[in-house]
Amino acid sequence: MCTIREFDCFSRLLTSNTRDTNWGDLHMSKITTDVLVIGGGTAGFGAAVAAARQGLNVHLIEAGNKVGGVMAFCPGMPWGAAYPCDTSIGGLMEELSTRLFEMQPPAAERRLCTLENFGDEIIYDHDIATTAMFEMLEEAGVHLHLNATAIAPDMQDTKIASVSFFDRHGQHDIAAKIVIDCSGDGDISAKAGVPFVLGDARGNMMGVTLTFMMENADWDRVFAQNDPYFTSYAAKGIAEGRLHEDLGKLYLMKGFHQNTVFCNSVVIRGIDGTNPEAVAKGTQEGRRRAVQMARFLQQDIPGFENAHMTNLGPTVGVRETRKLKGVYEITAQDLADGTRFPDGIVCCDNPIDDVMRTSSDMTHDAMVETGDYYTIPFRALVPEYVSNLMFAGRIISADATAFASVRGMPQCMAMGQATGTAAALAIAEGCAVQEVDHATLVKALQAQGVQGLGREELAKT
Repeated sequence: MCTIREFDCFSRLLTSNTRDTNWGDLHMSKITTDVLVIGGGTAGFGAAVAAARQGLNVHLIEAGNKVGGVMAFCPGMPWGAAYPCDTSIGGLMEELSTRLFEMQPPAAERRLCTLENFGDEIIYDHDIATTAMFEMLEEAGVHLHLNATAIAPDMQDTKIASVSFFDRHGQHDIAAKIVIDCSGDGDISAKAGVPFVLGDARGNMMGVTLTFMMENADWDRVFAQNDPYFTSYAAKGIAEGRLHEDLGKLYLMKGFHQNTVFCNSVVIRGIDGTNPEAVAKGTQEGRRRAVQMARFLQQDIPGFENAHMTNLGPTVGVRETRKLKGVYEITAQDLADGTRFPDGIVCCDNPIDDVMRTSSDMTHDAMVETGDYYTIPFRALVPEYVSNLMFAGRIISADATAFASVRGMPQCMAMGQATGTAAALAIAEGCAVQEVDHATLVKALQAQGVQGLGREELAKT
């Protein structure tokens, strides 16, 4: 314990240091880089790794405390759509999954999805998968900023000169030759003047979901019924007032680890994912429904008697907010036609996975004929006018129906990989991102192992 005299001396010293120090100057920093990636989800991961592997100086800003986005805080969320026509999309998605497959013991496996119109997907240990993503960023030399939020772009004509972001030390400005917005909501792109649609044409956005796991369930008994959505149990729970009326279908899937069940059922409608207050209220409502559902599972569905809830998500997962206007907008007709664009950067055959935009219904309608696929064009990741900005992930330029198919995490990772690769081409050529040669980009992605692009058919396995 210090004496009064010692405390008085310390107080004068602290006061003197505070008075003489300009804390704003101390904590303000200016950073210059080749590429700035905003958002560390699957799209941002793909963009940062791809750009850094091209020899570029890359900074990645992530508002949370880890990378991976929804897959990191929704334990059990599978990587669906990684295998269109039963073949890997290749690229970084295949590289990451292979790392996990080959671990001893394996940290991931490929399984057939139990839901209708979905093919095989990748189930994984989310902690190990997140660690592997951190390692790949580290190996590529990416400068990672966690708990850092991008605030605003500084525009010079049609170019983003710099982006300001904040962390616990204050404001920082980062000037980049290329900016890639993978934030999920597209805040910086919108502030840079890129037009957007919020939700569908009427502003309706897909429901947000709070997920959880049930541990110590008996898989054999839980999944013994020939009812993949547990609709008879759900109807009983709703009729008795023990489940929310939107839980007419229970999305219960085997987790990666034995006798764990991933619960992706608690959907809350009418939440604007760009509004932090609305997200907070939706998360609290989701907690109530999740606890209610866990009790129902324990009491009513055989196999859950000795199970308990764990890994309740810290916040809701948001599926849809802004869809930015790109040079090209993907349409439902493009998908139905199985269009393979000359500037296609990833293959997909995902169904229309529309989650409660306007009602309590969920659709998993097939988008293409069995054995067919479409590609996502690079032009849907590029705005019309901002010369050094690209975007990837769920802010892609697409109509509401097409968006419900293209939004899979593997496709988002591949979108990011394409933008990171395009950034290197734009910098090397000294051109705007709108002027990147599509044939050169496709060839570069093929060299990185991305499959089914250009005139090459997706190899069937």
